Amino acid sequence: MDKKKISIDKSVCIGCGCCAGTYPEDVQIGDDGLAEAITGVAEEGAAAVCPVGAISEEE
Repeated sequence: MDKKKISIDKSVCIGCGCCAGTYPEDVQIGDDGLAEAITGVAEEGAAAVCPVGAISEEE
């Protein structure tokens, strides 16, 4: 799959870990309990696993 640049809105994130569990090479749960991008890119479709829409993919 292709990688896309992502951003994570921590004000929306609930820290459920769906993103980190599905894409552990791209997203992790930080010390604050919220998702953070490891490299700033993730597999295409990573945004779709977030139940609250905190992850967005850039074109």
